Amino acid sequence: MPETVEIERHRAAIARNEISRPVRLAIEWAILNQDTSFFDYGCGYGGDVQRVANLGYTSLGWDPYYYPDEPITSADVVNLGYILNVIEDIEERRQSLIQAWELTGKVLIVAAQVLINAPSKAQLAYSDGIVTRRNTFQKYYEQEELKKYIDEVLNVDAVPVALGVYFVFRDEAEKESFKAIRFFSRTSTPRVRIPIKRFEDYQEQLQPLMEFFTQRGRLPVKGELETAQELLGEFGNFRRAFNVILQATDEAEWDAIAYHRSLDIQVYLALTHFDQRPRFSQLAPAMRHDIKAFFGSYEEACEVADQKLFSLGKPGIIKTACDKSKIGKHTRGALYVHVSALAALDPLLRIYEGCASRTIGRVDGATLIKYHIDKPQISYLFYPEFDTDPHPALTASITIDLKTLYITHRDYSDRANPPVLHRKETFVTPSYPLYEKFAKLTQQEQELELLQQKSEIGTREGWKKCLAAHGVEIREHEVYFMTSE
Repeated sequence: MPETVEIERHRAAIARNEISRPVRLAIEWAILNQDTSFFDYGCGYGGDVQRVANLGYTSLGWDPYYYPDEPITSADVVNLGYILNVIEDIEERRQSLIQAWELTGKVLIVAAQVLINAPSKAQLAYSDGIVTRRNTFQKYYEQEELKKYIDEVLNVDAVPVALGVYFVFRDEAEKESFKAIRFFSRTSTPRVRIPIKRFEDYQEQLQPLMEFFTQRGRLPVKGELETAQELLGEFGNFRRAFNVILQATDEAEWDAIAYHRSLDIQVYLALTHFDQRPRFSQLAPAMRHDIKAFFGSYEEACEVADQKLFSLGKPGIIKTACDKSKIGKHTRGALYVHVSALAALDPLLRIYEGCASRTIGRVDGATLIKYHIDKPQISYLFYPEFDTDPHPALTASITIDLKTLYITHRDYSDRANPPVLHRKETFVTPSYPLYEKFAKLTQQEQELELLQQKSEIGTREGWKKCLAAHGVEIREHEVYFMTSE
C-alpha cells in the first residue's frame, strides 16, 4: 500500500438534486414513512436529510467532515448510503457498518457501488480498492460480495432491494413479509354484477371484507378485520357475510384471486430454499394464516413449492414453459415479457425469474424480462420510452447467469443504431392500459407491410430505411400515415 497517498474522503460526497436511490426505494416500499424516524449516518452534504424532512418525516444526520457536531442518534431507519465503498481502512469500514447497525431500530439501508467497469491501469491500487483521480478511495463490490460482507459482519440476512442496495431488518417477520410482498399478484375487487337488495343494504359494511379477500385471497380470522364486530353482529360469521357478496358478484373471480394468491405463496416459499428458510413462527401472522388456509400446513406448502423449484432442473422444462406461455413475445431463442405481466406468468417462470432477482432485488427501471431458452440466463432490458415511443430504443441491459450469478451490464444509450421494438402489445397483457393503442399501431403497420423484413427492422436505422422504402413517415409518436395522402 503506498504510504504517500493521502485519501481525501470527503471529496467522495455527491451533491444531488433529489433523494438518493436507496432512500427513495425505502420510501417507495413504505419502509420509511411518517411513522418512522430517519437518520443518515455519513450524510455528506445532507441532501437526503433535508429532503426527507421536507416530506414531513423525522430526519437527522451526521457526517465526520460536513456535519461533525451533529449528534449521532438512533432511529427506526438508518441509511449507510455509499459509505462502505469510500472508506480505505478495512477495520474502520467494518466498524462503520457495525455502528450504523447499532443505531438501527427497524431497518438499516446499506448501499455501495457495484457493477463498475474494471479500473484502468492509470488508477492506483490502494488497500482492497483504487484511488480515483479526485484522490478519493473506491472499493467496487460484486452484488453477492456485498451481501456476504454485510451478513458476515452483522450476522444477519440482508435483503437485496436493487443493485448495490440492501435492507437489513431487525424483525424476522417483517423481513419475511417484505421478501414475500414482491411476489404478490396485483388484483382488483370483482365488480357487482347482480344488484340484490340484501347486498345493497349492507354494502358499506361488506366493503372491508371484500377488500380483505382481494388482498389475501381468503376470509379473515379473529382480530384481522377492524370492522369485524359490526359485521359479525349482523351476519354471525364471515362466511355468511361473504355468501351475500357472492350472490352479487361473480364467484369465479373470487376463486381466481384465491388461486393466484396460493401461487404467490408457492413462488415466495420456493425461493426461501436458497437462504435459511424461516421457521413457521418467524413468519408474520397474516402469512401463517394464508398458509393454513391454502395448504393446511407449512410442511405441505414448502413441499409443493420445492417440487416446482426442483423441477426447474429437468432438461427442457424452461423451454416448454416458455413455449406454452400465452403471455409475451416468442422468438427462436427467448421469451420476452413486460415487467407488469410477470405475476400473470406460469409459476415455474415466476420462480425461474426469482432465482435471478433474488440476487439483485428489483431491477429499477427495467421494462422487459428476457427468458433465454438455450442457456440459463435472465436479462432485464431497459426501454424508458416504452409507453410514449411507437418503437422505443434499448438503452441498457442487465444479464444474470443463473449458474454463476455473474452479472453483466451493457449500455446502449450512446449507440447511433440501437435495437428498437415492434408489436409492443405482444409483451403485455390485455389489461395493460395502452394495449389497445399498441395493437392498433401494429395492425396499421401490417396493413402497410412494414413488419415483413424482421431481420432488417430490428434497429433504428433499419426501421427508418424500411419506412423510407414504403414512403411512410411518423408524426410525433402518433400513428403512421402515407406521405402521398
